[in-house]
Amino acid sequence: MSRYRGPKIRIIRRLGELPGLTTKTTTRSTLPGQHSQARSTLNKASSYSIRLQEKQKLRYNYGLTEKQLLAYVKEAKRLRGSTGAILIQLLEMRLDNIVFRLGLGNTIPASRQIVNHGHIFVNGKKVTFPSFQCHTGDIVEVKDQKASKELVTQFLKKTEVNPVPPYLEFEQTKLRGQVKRIAETIDANIKVNELLIVEYYSRK
Repeated sequence: MSRYRGPKIRIIRRLGELPGLTTKTTTRSTLPGQHSQARSTLNKASSYSIRLQEKQKLRYNYGLTEKQLLAYVKEAKRLRGSTGAILIQLLEMRLDNIVFRLGLGNTIPASRQIVNHGHIFVNGKKVTFPSFQCHTGDIVEVKDQKASKELVTQFLKKTEVNPVPPYLEFEQTKLRGQVKRIAETIDANIKVNELLIVEYYSRK
């Protein structure tokens, strides 16, 4: 399944607020689709649909394909510790998410594009892979070029109300951030039950 490029409000109406996907909001509380009212009056959702919905929240928020998310789940299972917590850590430490959480991009798709176009340096070296895994002590900064800084400054004006998470440190005057520690589940800006996601993939 390819990365989603369709209507984002539709996804928000179905799954709830997803800060990484879009800054758009909606006042409509009904589900998308022609028969949304009829579906909302049906019996409670099955355990499978609940797990599926949690998985979809994570996938759309971080802008992953199904194949990518499955690879992260397998990697989380391989590492020592709680699979759900490690899964969130791996996603939070992606470079495109770090750029987003620093406010250098107003959404993860926008941050991914900033990285792809070579505007971001990590420890003094240009990195163009959004999936690059950051580590404690890494310095993430904007390319020392007028066009790059002007682009990121525009996004900063839109995201200045969003606080930088405690696992990151940001120097706005220098457009430079540092990873202070590995992200934890509580640091994620999306409400999701990671255990249900692990259960969903355990049945695959």
